[in-house]
Amino acid sequence: MQIAHKNVLPVMRNTKITKQTYYALILLILLSLYVGFLSANMGISHFFSSIMNTAYRLLIDTALYILAISVVMGAFGNMLMEFGIVNLLNKIFAPLMKPLYGLPGASFLGIMTSYFSDNPAIIVLANDKKYIKYFKKEQVPCLCNLGTSFGMGLILTTYMIGQGFIIEPIIGNIGAIIGSVVSVRLLNFIIKRKKYFDTYKPPLEAESADCDVAEDENISEGFMEKMVRSMLDGGKSGVEMGLKIIPGLLIICTIVMTLTFGVADPSVGYQGAAYEGVALLPKLGDIFSPVLTPLYGFTSSEAIAFPITALGAVGAAMSLVPKMLGLGLISGNDIAVFTAIGMCWSGYLSTHVGMMDALRHRKLVSSSILSHTIGGLAAGAAAHYLYMLFM
Repeated sequence: MQIAHKNVLPVMRNTKITKQTYYALILLILLSLYVGFLSANMGISHFFSSIMNTAYRLLIDTALYILAISVVMGAFGNMLMEFGIVNLLNKIFAPLMKPLYGLPGASFLGIMTSYFSDNPAIIVLANDKKYIKYFKKEQVPCLCNLGTSFGMGLILTTYMIGQGFIIEPIIGNIGAIIGSVVSVRLLNFIIKRKKYFDTYKPPLEAESADCDVAEDENISEGFMEKMVRSMLDGGKSGVEMGLKIIPGLLIICTIVMTLTFGVADPSVGYQGAAYEGVALLPKLGDIFSPVLTPLYGFTSSEAIAFPITALGAVGAAMSLVPKMLGLGLISGNDIAVFTAIGMCWSGYLSTHVGMMDALRHRKLVSSSILSHTIGGLAAGAAAHYLYMLFM
């Protein structure tokens, strides 16, 4: 009996609830709440039917449209890079970077790279020794917030223009610039306040990828050949980006839409049609309207769905716009605010950890996320007041 008792005790002592178990329990609780709440209101058959129909409509109506934009804008952006237009803009705007962001002029190249592609594009530059030599060590972590503030900027702006707005997306871009300044400056302040680099011990130096664009090996390549090649290469990268957007768009936006919109035809009830849901987010929007209305001037409480979705994936947030426009839930002011918040946040909650880890400053993740959250909120507020001023 004693032997059995001794064998059992160690097993009991070592029995601990692991982090994975906690995550599994949290996931089960969230899924149960989501499925249970919607099924209780819509009926379980209508709930699943609505999810599938919504995902299908998003794929056909929105995802393929964004994919087409990504291809065209990828070709355009790569052509500007290939012919040195971006480097020329870098030299022109370099004097602005120090007073705005407290960063060297080379950081403008990071802005343009992220604007023409996505947030992580700036990490490619940051891992290039020839590029990073322009930065002081305390400035390097700020590249994460700087690049994220302009991720997918060209695609988002073009998408909003495609919805019939021109001035509003431009105002939104200005708002995103203001938000980026707030984000970068605040992170820089936190780094200095924490005296982070006084105790920072850099990890073992990883092999730095050679990300410089090599000199054109084919010297005999003519103008037309170079232009066609750059457009096709950029188009291919646009295809990759567009395809990467689709999973987040379908999954996240389907969930958000079921929580944003209500029954399509109240006189008939739920039918399992696309975009049907329980209209929970508008109720939350009504609760926070005393704060949201003066800050952002949203036309309806449903508009809160865009910034919530942009936290995880701006591509998914973009797909909300046509439906909201069709229902008359948003106006030009909302487009300006959406552009500012969407571009500044750029789904940062899903990329910030990886980007800061790639910069080898993982301990600053919470500080980076906090400062960028404030920066995105400032971007939306700036766009709203700029719209009120000029429009």
